[in-house]
Amino acid sequence: MNSSSPTVQKQCNPTDQRAYLSGVRRIVVKVGSSTISEGAHLNEAALDGLVHDLALVKQDSVEVILVTSGAIAAGWPQLGLKQRPNTLPHLQAAAAVGQIRLMAAYKDRFSNYGQRAASMLLTRDDFSNRERYTRMNDTMRALLHFGVIPIINENDTVAVDEIKVGDNDTLSAYVTNLAQAQLLVILSDQAGFYTADPRHDPNSELIHTVTTISEEIWQAAGTAGTTSGTGGMVTKLRAAEIVTSSGEMMVMAHGREPLVVTRLLKGELLGTLFLPQSRISGRKRWIAYSRPPKGRLIVDNGARDALVRGGKSLLPAGIRRVEGNFDYSDTVSCLTEDGVEFARGLANYNAVDAAKLAGKHTKDIENILGYRDYDEIIHRDNLVLLD
Repeated sequence: MNSSSPTVQKQCNPTDQRAYLSGVRRIVVKVGSSTISEGAHLNEAALDGLVHDLALVKQDSVEVILVTSGAIAAGWPQLGLKQRPNTLPHLQAAAAVGQIRLMAAYKDRFSNYGQRAASMLLTRDDFSNRERYTRMNDTMRALLHFGVIPIINENDTVAVDEIKVGDNDTLSAYVTNLAQAQLLVILSDQAGFYTADPRHDPNSELIHTVTTISEEIWQAAGTAGTTSGTGGMVTKLRAAEIVTSSGEMMVMAHGREPLVVTRLLKGELLGTLFLPQSRISGRKRWIAYSRPPKGRLIVDNGARDALVRGGKSLLPAGIRRVEGNFDYSDTVSCLTEDGVEFARGLANYNAVDAAKLAGKHTKDIENILGYRDYDEIIHRDNLVLLD
């Protein structure tokens, strides 16, 4: 974080806003390595406290989904290493060993409260592929139907750059959208989101409520992080953007605060609440936020107005430039000529053909390509406007 102070975010009454949390019936909780590990060991007391908290929440008829870090931290000491490994094979070996220890720790603790837990190991590919995404959703809903607590982590044993989410803050946002949970709670080693990094700026202030993730808020995020995890304030803010833009809430709070989730749901003023924007459907959440865009379409002002104000599809004539290497049905970003992204959608043509059609009229598609499968580059039904 830096010292830029996003004072505009303090204008709403934070106590009144917490009333929204009392109606939550499905929640995703993300816990970071810094919360449940201590040096080279899992923190038994922290795990005890977390499970006790979530068990109480579930006993209060709230469905709980847990996204947990900590597999690598739990595994590398078991390999006889003196410090966290820095090569991919050794990291994946540590994750394979640590995942068993981590899930066993959760299973044993939840069983003490009569709760059952299940493990789901996911990669970005699982979210990008629509069929796999749907299957994941079916599995998660079945687990919740049977009263089971899904415990989710990235599948670090197979994940490489091409298929990994990269951090569990973003993964937890994806899971929130997948499950259409009403609230994501990210537990970390800080009490919430501050106007500046509280570890370096004694004048920093906790922001109780964020109504809009503005440029000031992004500037305040900086690149804060710890050595035990990969997430910093930037990844947490990215998670907040995904969740709130889909129409749900997020809270960032300190993971070592006793019964923090229970107290949050009772309206206690803890952490930072990020308020939702307009709610969108599960399918449009998948289009906008569950798969990275493969390309960019730069459109003129007329096309932008037709999409934003007129509810129209994106036609070839409105495209100025095509960037990237995408295929049919890949997600692409729509940007203004000034480079501002305002929409995402599924492409009806690949990048090569879309570039040939840029600026041309729909009636000329067949003459240019030799075929005409669609009139639109992106159909309105496959387009999501971004806040």
